[in-house]
Amino acid sequence: MSEVVGIQAVRAALRETPELARSLFILVGRRDARVNELIDLAKRAGVRHQSVEAAWFRRRAGGVAHQGVLLECQARALGKEHDLQTWLDALDAPALILVLDGVTDPRNFGACLRSASGAGVDVVIVPKRNSAPLSQVALKTAQGGAEDVLIFEVTNLARTLRALAQRGVWIVGTDDEESVSYLDLDSGRIGTLALVMGSEDKGLRRLTKTLCDQLVHIPMAGGVSSLNVSVATAVVLYEIRRQQAATRLN
Repeated sequence: MSEVVGIQAVRAALRETPELARSLFILVGRRDARVNELIDLAKRAGVRHQSVEAAWFRRRAGGVAHQGVLLECQARALGKEHDLQTWLDALDAPALILVLDGVTDPRNFGACLRSASGAGVDVVIVPKRNSAPLSQVALKTAQGGAEDVLIFEVTNLARTLRALAQRGVWIVGTDDEESVSYLDLDSGRIGTLALVMGSEDKGLRRLTKTLCDQLVHIPMAGGVSSLNVSVATAVVLYEIRRQQAATRLN
C-alpha cells in the first residue's frame, strides 16, 4: 500500500486514479469546502472515509505536511520497458519525453513530475536504480502531477536512449559545460523530443551524454553557478513548449 497526503495530491489521486484508492482519513475537526470536496470524490469512488486524531497523523505521515488528509492507496505500478515500447509503437504524433538520469531526492522527483504535468509532457522515464521512488514525499511535492503523466521505469537507461534514437527521437541533454544555450534549441522544428536531466550533484553521466544528439546549458547571470534540477527541468521544458508554440504560429 502507498499513502498520498495533502489536499492537492489527494484530490488528484481521487480524480485520476480512483480505482487505486482504499481509505480516506481526515483530521478530527477539519471540515471546509476543500475537505468536503474530497469526501464527495471518495463517495463517488466507493472509498470509505473516517476521522482520526492528530496523533494518528503524526505516526502515519511523519514530517510530511499532510494538511489533515491522507489517502491510503494500492501502490501504483510504474510502466516497464516493454510497456514503453508498446507506447512508442502506438505513437502517431510528435511527443515530449522527460528522462531523469539519477534524480534521487524525492522532493526533486516530485517537483519534476509537477513541472512535467504542467508542460504537457507525455512520458517520464526513470532508471530502476539510482532514482527516487514514487513515495509519499514525491507525491505530495508533485501536487497531483504524478497522476497526470505516464511514468516508465527502465532497467538500462542507455539501452532505452538508444532505442529512442533508433525511432527517430531527438535526445537533448543539459550540461553546464556546454557552450550552446537552451534558448538556441530549435525544438519547434523537431518531432518527438526527449529531454534528459541529470542527478542533483553530478549532472548527466558520461555515457548518457554520449547518447544525446545535443547538449545545452542554462546561462547564469548571477553568482549562482547552476539551478536545482527540478527548477532547471521546468525552465527547459517551458522553453521547448514556447518554441513549439511559436513555430505553429509562423
